[in-house]
Amino acid sequence: MELPVMKLLAAAIALFPLTGVGIGLGMIGSSLTQSISRNPGASDKITQAGILLTAFTEAIGLFTFGAAMVILFG
Repeated sequence: MELPVMKLLAAAIALFPLTGVGIGLGMIGSSLTQSISRNPGASDKITQAGILLTAFTEAIGLFTFGAAMVILFG
């Protein structure tokens, strides 16, 4: 195969983990909402933990996207 085709294929394969990131963000959001509805008194601590987990999960997605861009344009 030609090099540009291989770059496109490698970049597409590198983006597969973004599916897991999207699923993970949805699960974090639903668990956060359910936890706050069950225990409204602890909503401050639950919200802080949810924001931190969301940031870590989003960082994984950004690193994956950056790696795919380096493969594609590097």
